[in-house]
Amino acid sequence: MKDTAVQRNCPTCGTAEATPIAAYSPGDWQLATCAGCGLTYLRNPPAYEALEEDFAWEKTYEKKKERGPGSTPLSPVVRRLRGALFGHRDKTESFRRWFRDGHVLDIGCGTGDRIKPPMTPYGIELSNALHAQADATMRAAGGYCQHGAGAEAIWNFDERQFDGIVMFSYLEHEVDVMGVLKGAHRALKDSGAVFVRVPNYGSLNRRIIGPKWCGFRYPDHVNYFTLRTLTDTARRAGFTTQLINRVSRPIDDNISVLLRKAAA
Repeated sequence: MKDTAVQRNCPTCGTAEATPIAAYSPGDWQLATCAGCGLTYLRNPPAYEALEEDFAWEKTYEKKKERGPGSTPLSPVVRRLRGALFGHRDKTESFRRWFRDGHVLDIGCGTGDRIKPPMTPYGIELSNALHAQADATMRAAGGYCQHGAGAEAIWNFDERQFDGIVMFSYLEHEVDVMGVLKGAHRALKDSGAVFVRVPNYGSLNRRIIGPKWCGFRYPDHVNYFTLRTLTDTARRAGFTTQLINRVSRPIDDNISVLLRKAAA
């Protein structure tokens, strides 16, 4: 059930003041833009316990498909351009290059098959059903999957344990954004990198289609990043940001970046 009485401050800078966005606030869900850093976020997200079952990713994804694609006539063009320039959603070859076939943590790993050998896969998954499947898959490849919220479970790993960390369509779901990014900074080797893919709130598609944009998913999308706010959030956690989809990003419904530890 929704708890509309509790409102959180900005997950990036902690500012309490925010400007509500009525057009993007269906029902009791309250979307707003932070007066401090400009991040757009859901002010009253559900508790982690609800995300484990009631609002688990696999359930809300199916409901989203039933509501329609949330696209414009530009979308097929964007998908073809993105595929021609950067390949398909399978990032295995890029991961192998960025992470040097090392130990890789996938946060919000779903079924656990995104990180493939010779990389050693580790994961964190909140959904009860998906965790069981991911853990079995990862143990067969030499790693394992922890069950729990990313911002909490990441602190159970050793310092500098990973050559790479993946947040593929994950950070938009995480209430404790700074907690998981600081945990990633701690668990990442100094030579490692973090791949982040999130919906692009600054996209042309969102500006054209408005409330029906495919990036809106209530209530499990709780953060809506532009490149500027994502870069600012990463900086506060000690990372530099490299944009991956540089050419297609203005008309792309997603932002893909590579984070590395900033020089001390």
